Amino acid sequence: MDKDYYKIMGVSPDASEKDIKTAYRKLARKYHPDISKEPNAEERFKEMGEAYDVLRDTKKRAEYDQYLKHREFNQRAQQSGGYSYSHAGRENPYEDVQFDSDLFESIFGHARRQQQQQPMAGQDYQGKINISLEEAYKGTVKSVQVPVDQGNETKLQTLNVKIPAGIKSGQQVRLAGQGASGFNGGPRGDLYLTVDVLKHPLFDVMDNDIYLTLPVAPWEAALGSTITVPTLGGKIDLKIPAGSQGGQKLRIKDRGLPGSTPGNQYVLLKIITPPATTETEKELYKKMAETMPFNPRDKMGV
Repeated sequence: MDKDYYKIMGVSPDASEKDIKTAYRKLARKYHPDISKEPNAEERFKEMGEAYDVLRDTKKRAEYDQYLKHREFNQRAQQSGGYSYSHAGRENPYEDVQFDSDLFESIFGHARRQQQQQPMAGQDYQGKINISLEEAYKGTVKSVQVPVDQGNETKLQTLNVKIPAGIKSGQQVRLAGQGASGFNGGPRGDLYLTVDVLKHPLFDVMDNDIYLTLPVAPWEAALGSTITVPTLGGKIDLKIPAGSQGGQKLRIKDRGLPGSTPGNQYVLLKIITPPATTETEKELYKKMAETMPFNPRDKMGV
């Protein structure tokens, strides 16, 4: 619902009941379809009648003011680049309210209808939260700000959100009772934060497994060696078997993301050829070519 009832009535949000009633009487005389010559008079008459029905009723007006505050907060949050909240779980409650006016009956003879207002739970908020891969591995606590109704204004409240170890992108953390306030005494909604694990400069993630591309020298792969490699849990020594090939995958058990079934870390070997920039280095390559006849394309038949 994007209608601004205060704007339709030509009054300010802090207008008194008397001001609203006076504005309505003035507009009713101006736009009543039986006497008005204004274009779109019938449409305007229905619109301002709908606005008046909400603003003259204390409960409906309070609910409408709350809706405006939530909408304004969401717009400000999006413009400032902060959390972007959306309302989930049900449609705007005002869309099902039948708006009418007792002044229709007293002045123009329209019948008045009333809709029973029932307690309703507040809408859920949806937000996003970014964490590092290290935080996903170990678990962490993040501070977020959420809107909270305090009288006639909405303020930001800081909450500490516990992110469990092993969480993955797309999973949600639920904060019960941290959504929008309820209507007519109903409970508050919930806040759902969707986790986005940021891309890591070294590691890739696939399900619970971690992948690392490890550069190795030709002699480390050919002769075998022990190399210090990084993991999310800290550095460890990894044995490279003699005769290892580029693209070969080595497994480090239980070094992936934690969970009911812990993931593994897989190390992909990438053989890096040293540059031959000096005469001595070039002579070494020539000697290797003479003493180690080797055709890497032999299986291709060329």
